[in-house]
Amino acid sequence: MKLVSFIKDQRSSWGIVHGDGIADLGHRSAGLFPDLRSFLAAGSPQDLPGNVTGPDFGLDEVRLLPVVPNPDKIVMAALNYHETGSDPAKTPEHPVLFLRLPCSQIADGDPLIQPSQSERLDFEGELAVIIGKPGRHIQADQAMPHVAGYSIYNDGSVRDWQKHSHQFTAGKNFTGTGAFGPWMVEAGDLPVQERGFQLATRVNGVEKQRTSTARMIFDIPYLIAYISTFAPLVAGDVIVTGTCTGFGITRKPPEFLKPGDFVEVEIEGIGTLSNRVEAES
Repeated sequence: MKLVSFIKDQRSSWGIVHGDGIADLGHRSAGLFPDLRSFLAAGSPQDLPGNVTGPDFGLDEVRLLPVVPNPDKIVMAALNYHETGSDPAKTPEHPVLFLRLPCSQIADGDPLIQPSQSERLDFEGELAVIIGKPGRHIQADQAMPHVAGYSIYNDGSVRDWQKHSHQFTAGKNFTGTGAFGPWMVEAGDLPVQERGFQLATRVNGVEKQRTSTARMIFDIPYLIAYISTFAPLVAGDVIVTGTCTGFGITRKPPEFLKPGDFVEVEIEGIGTLSNRVEAES
């Protein structure tokens, strides 16, 4: 089951994808669940309101929104992949985390904005975890029932601003740099596998990143347990699990995005998140 947030005729809503169409569950719930976050907060994604057989309109008739347009928090992991040839002594003892602002997010198909202040916009393909069941002090062995589903994230990073200090905040929160979509795949349809999921990032059709999510240093249950120790997780929260090497600043010579570039992040079992780069106007 794939759930999306969207705008149709200047009205924001959410629904379930049926082939090339969408069943508008925001409308069908008669205001009970006006957005995906409110639905997740009410219970299980299996508890769908009304009759969801058949779409109300086509995907091509709407403008997608970030999967969760209004999360309470977006927690991002960094340095979270075992890399071939890396020094085990440099493996972090605890997750390296930072926060992203919801207002920096864009949807599948929206332009990824290169800011006027920098030409060092980078790409990072990542797996996003969406929380359904709230909790605090969640134990790792009890964490997975708190996951509503999974999506794709491109953590667009403005590298020079990121390096202004040892904090990542500035470089990770420029407007129009956090691509999130195209939809959420319900957790029961994408059970976590020991071999992980294949993730690939392409720029203009050329593969730049490839990994398996099984190579995470801190896996999904650990991240949920760690984060919920210092902050309560609520429905609609997003945990973005980090990226592997291959992004622009790690390449020799470095490769940064420029207007006109087309970036795709594909994750096995979920789909492809696609955005074209535009200069800030």
